[in-house]
Amino acid sequence: MSRVHREQSFKVVDASWSDETGDSDATIAELTPVRGLPAGDASHVDMPAAPGTYLDLSTFRVPAGFRGRPGWYVQLWWLVQVLFFKHSPQVAYGWRRMLLRLFGAKIGEGAIIRPSAHFTYPWKVTIGEHAWVGDDVTLYSLGDIEIGAHSVVSQKSYLCAGDHDYQAVDFTIRGRSIRIGSQVWVASDVFIAPGVTIADGVVVGARSTVLRSLEGGFVYAGNPARAVKRRPPSRSH
Repeated sequence: MSRVHREQSFKVVDASWSDETGDSDATIAELTPVRGLPAGDASHVDMPAAPGTYLDLSTFRVPAGFRGRPGWYVQLWWLVQVLFFKHSPQVAYGWRRMLLRLFGAKIGEGAIIRPSAHFTYPWKVTIGEHAWVGDDVTLYSLGDIEIGAHSVVSQKSYLCAGDHDYQAVDFTIRGRSIRIGSQVWVASDVFIAPGVTIADGVVVGARSTVLRSLEGGFVYAGNPARAVKRRPPSRSH
């Protein structure tokens, strides 16, 4: 059998995002062969787990106060978002800023927010002056999300400010804040993981995956995102 087609047995070495500060070396799951198992032996994968070995979702509960507002208020926002936010004309930036503020978001003057942007809990969101939030951006604000002044979050990016404790049998849900500094450009289709801080002046290249906090003044790209070069000061007009 060729090496290309040979089956291997794997184990997960590290599947963490980051620590609570967002400063650890967060990695995607690294897979390495499991010692002592012959290649192609998948019996350890095919065997069904006993109930509750990993998860028992019948025990899952959203912690009291987790959403930051009563259930009826959350449903009201989701209704308003569908009926009045998403169907507003693209040029109605003031209207959308008003709706977000009405539901507790802190929105700076001149912020440009597209109607297709999605806000889970706006009362956990802060957007600075003259910041831009593009088409189909998702702000999954289980935890606080902060976007600094004059920063751009481009279309289809996903800011995931929450996760689950996969080692807890009830799959405990957790809010973990995301903070984006000022004068940052998050390009198209970027994923930003829970607990990440992006410092001032960063550029994140399109379709990058940000799993750890980023130091200011650099251009980052890749999966996971890594520093490519320093960001030079902008040219004056």
